[in-house]
Amino acid sequence: MSLTLYFAPGACSFVPHCLLEASGVAYEPIMVKLHKGEQYDAAYKAINPRSQVPVLVDDGQAVTQIVAICSYLDGKFPQMGFLPASGMARAKALEAFAWMNNTVHPTFTHVFMPHKYSASADVQADIKAHAVETYRGLMGELQTLVTDAQARGDAWLAGAQFGPLDAYVLTLTRWGSIAGINPEGYPALWAFVQKVAAHPPVQRVIERERLQLNLFKA
Repeated sequence: MSLTLYFAPGACSFVPHCLLEASGVAYEPIMVKLHKGEQYDAAYKAINPRSQVPVLVDDGQAVTQIVAICSYLDGKFPQMGFLPASGMARAKALEAFAWMNNTVHPTFTHVFMPHKYSASADVQADIKAHAVETYRGLMGELQTLVTDAQARGDAWLAGAQFGPLDAYVLTLTRWGSIAGINPEGYPALWAFVQKVAAHPPVQRVIERERLQLNLFKA
């Protein structure tokens, strides 16, 4: 197989994982067990020195970072319409994608891994608590993306076709439930996430990664 995706269950690698599955092409999904530190193994660091997932390898060339990977897959499979082809529609889709990646995603990192930002346990607790409250607001913004798309009459967040925004919204909402935020408090967002999860290629990825959609505990 010329296409290989290195992924970790539940990580942001879920996004290109779904695109590859939707494309229908042959690819090899290789799981990287982050909890076992496999991302720091010499063999993996030879592929990605930053020890992160995902990595897409196409004919021996590696691409990292989900925005770059998904943009590459959009160009490789134009028939899928993962992103709008041009103009303002494409710009707005990339705007939303970049915001998810540079704002929502790192806010969750502050919740899930506050030790990356301070060695003090007390400071870590403050970082996490503040990030959780920030994330609540960001989930409201995710819901607005959904309601705006619905108001336009679009089936998916970027238009008529399933794409990376939809898979990322599922991932970020699921992460919110890990942070202790009940996704059912955002009814339009939660209904859309369930729609995304029921999309056959997404369903197959969820099964492969053995994911539970809502991990909120009261």
